[in-house]
Amino acid sequence: MRVVVAGATGLIGTALLPLLRARGHHVTALVRDESKAVAADDTVVADALDPTAVRGALLAARPDVVVHQLTALRQMSAEAFETTARLRTEGTANLIMAAREAGAAKLVVQSISFATAPLGDPVLSEDAPLYLDAPDPGWARTVQAVAEMERLVLGTPDIAGTILRYGTLFGPQTQYDPAGPFGAAIGHGKVPIPETATGVTSFLHVQDAALAAVSAVDSDVTGVFNIADDEPAEGGTWLPEYARLLGGPPPRPIPSDVAEKALGWFANYQLTAMRGARTDRARTELGWKPTVSWRRGLASG
Repeated sequence: MRVVVAGATGLIGTALLPLLRARGHHVTALVRDESKAVAADDTVVADALDPTAVRGALLAARPDVVVHQLTALRQMSAEAFETTARLRTEGTANLIMAAREAGAAKLVVQSISFATAPLGDPVLSEDAPLYLDAPDPGWARTVQAVAEMERLVLGTPDIAGTILRYGTLFGPQTQYDPAGPFGAAIGHGKVPIPETATGVTSFLHVQDAALAAVSAVDSDVTGVFNIADDEPAEGGTWLPEYARLLGGPPPRPIPSDVAEKALGWFANYQLTAMRGARTDRARTELGWKPTVSWRRGLASG
């Protein structure tokens, strides 16, 4: 098949391109900066927020499948989160419009599993409600953009939609890379832990995220799928273990009533209230399963 990968120079896109080509697909990378080298059969250039440019790129590529891996999260800043929200809304709408005109039959789109509301069981399925009314404005904006993206993809006539809700990514160049800022802070004992750290994180290695995208491209199955490893872990489990694996001191416990101020809203939420993701549906319907557990790969990059 002819496959266009939008976000081809990102962490998952870079891992995905050779996997798709190895499966015999003709792969076109949609990039914003044509100077960046990509391992694709062809390259088209467009800013995903420019509908005219996206239309021209997809008409030139004539894809059967469009894979949407667009984010702006190499830098974890308020500006990057806002750009990512726009890519998930405006960018998705532009890709859908152009894909329909270019004759594409399928969309495979990156989403996040940890956008669910902190209600009910510690580990939730794809049917759980999203945290649309999160008290933090930045996280509410993120989740609302995710919801709109998924609505657009699943509601598009004539094009099949597959949503891959990735867990918290780890691996080289992610925030959890031991050489990255978060890994370094944990290794040096600079990340405290709330006294009650029962929030659950479902991790996912970048390579497993790419393998899930390949499964989705090759499958006729559509819908929403959580993609994460097999070991959802409470903050009180994974953070001390990560520090130990890095050779750092145990995280310093702090009272729950000051944890948000010390950590920031999202990190405190992750450690104290976040829900993990069940992956039964991806296993049974997509035929995908993870290959790397956070316990084995989190500290190795």
